[in-house]
Amino acid sequence: MTAPPRRNQASSLRRALTVLDYIRDHSGTGRGTSLTRIAEDLGINKSTVLRLATPLIEADLLVRDRETGWFRLGHGTLRLGQAYLSSLDLRSVAAEPLRLLQHVVGETCHLVVYEPPDVVYIDKVENETNVRMASRIGSRVPAYRTAVGKAILAWQDEEAFHAVVAAGMPPVTAHTVTDPERLRAELDRVRRRGYAIDDRENEPEVRCVAAPVFDHTDAAIGALSVSGLTTRMVPARVHEVGALVVRTGLDISRALGSSRGRDGGRNRPATP
Repeated sequence: MTAPPRRNQASSLRRALTVLDYIRDHSGTGRGTSLTRIAEDLGINKSTVLRLATPLIEADLLVRDRETGWFRLGHGTLRLGQAYLSSLDLRSVAAEPLRLLQHVVGETCHLVVYEPPDVVYIDKVENETNVRMASRIGSRVPAYRTAVGKAILAWQDEEAFHAVVAAGMPPVTAHTVTDPERLRAELDRVRRRGYAIDDRENEPEVRCVAAPVFDHTDAAIGALSVSGLTTRMVPARVHEVGALVVRTGLDISRALGSSRGRDGGRNRPATP
């Protein structure tokens, strides 16, 4: 006796969510979407659209303009979005993509967050058969001499750049970039190709390739990298790994709510 109502309720819920999704995708500049267009495009009569929209309006998920009768998203959707985004943890979101990347490239992969003027390592996935990297979770390294640091710094403002320079740029290897103008030029290259390179600047005989991770505001909040000995990370391999790192970074960014990397990759940084 109770089965038909339950099926009807489930069907109504799915259709109401379809209406909500349609309005989300067709609200344009914020004016909303007309009842006629919703009904015609979804193949639902107007009275049904109004019935399905009523509980969504009551829950503040939709708003209907009193003058035009058009529908647009309500502030309840913002609350839901903020609640979802606040529940996201970068390390948790990135764990599986980072593991998959390590499986593909066979090198050590890192995840960091930005705490100016340093980066802080928050995760690391290693291939136990290779030489282990000196990095450890929780350690801090100045951003200027790491690929992950440059990947983040490339998307910061001028004030952040000057803060890194003011903190000092001492060399730790013979290849460390210590000139601010050389660093600035390198950050320009990072923005153009989408990934950063640390060519023995932080550890002798180690090359790293890194890409930024963006949050729901499209701010660069972290980065991930692939690190390996120069004997394996030759220039051709760097280019190949760079594309994989960029793709993984954008996948993580999208999961965090970033608009980058959507639409089939049209928003992705260009690679050379």
